[in-house]
Amino acid sequence: MSFLFLGISIYSQEKKHFTGYSNILQSIIPNQKTDFWILVHNSYGKNQEVRTVGTKKDYIPQSSGFNLFPDENGFFYIVSSSAGKLEYITDLSGLKTFIGKIDNAEEAAIMLTSEGYFVDEEFNDLAGNYSEDGKNYYLEVGKLTSKECPYQKKHFNITVNKATGEVTGTRDDGTYIELYNKKCTNNPRLLKIEKKEPPKDEPKKSNPSTKRR
Repeated sequence: MSFLFLGISIYSQEKKHFTGYSNILQSIIPNQKTDFWILVHNSYGKNQEVRTVGTKKDYIPQSSGFNLFPDENGFFYIVSSSAGKLEYITDLSGLKTFIGKIDNAEEAAIMLTSEGYFVDEEFNDLAGNYSEDGKNYYLEVGKLTSKECPYQKKHFNITVNKATGEVTGTRDDGTYIELYNKKCTNNPRLLKIEKKEPPKDEPKKSNPSTKRR
């Protein structure tokens, strides 16, 4: 029996990859009952309805929204209707309220974006994973720690309690990206090798081979 429980424990903590910001947002379970809600992605001025739950009604396309990744192209927003009242969710604060209680690992990842963490799709082996057990979600996510020279990302292991939605543990796993450009004064590739101090002038020695006349 002990082997069975051990197997269940290991299986329950198996790592899984997050599969893109759109899929993360589609996993939202709203905190309150809605007549309908729509997830919209705007890219280069074009709106695409990514997910529609319920029977939608006419709404006004938005010109701004939220991102789950630093410097992401385009943005998302949510149109929601509750008791016949339309609401437009265009920032992370409103998104957090819309989500309310954390129901899954995707919602936990969304909540962490307000603290500067993000799922890094390009490096999801390091900063785009999660596992869970009966008590917690364990998320491996990235964080942009410097936009200056050098541009730097770190990855963190964050523990989120399922019952309360609170972060109960944060582990810094170190830097996984550090980029320099030509303008960086501290670019190690451009730093000149320190010049050695020139030797001090030594007194000239007389030439013993000088011929005597």
